[in-house]
Amino acid sequence: MTAEDIADLTPEERVRNLDLILEQMQLAVREALLRHKQAGNPVCEWRNGRVEWIRPEDIPVDDAPKNGP
Repeated sequence: MTAEDIADLTPEERVRNLDLILEQMQLAVREALLRHKQAGNPVCEWRNGRVEWIRPEDIPVDDAPKNGP
């Protein structure tokens, strides 16, 4: 879905479009991970019942998003 398609949706349609919400959240998380990696900042995630830090060089980021720009 393009930005123009999204703009054509009513606010109610946007809120009810779970696929669109999940897609945009995935893109936002990917961008945040990429920025942390580029800046040399670690991130944390929940693993094995506890919070674990991930070194910047170990942050997994796809080269290109699956959906989106």
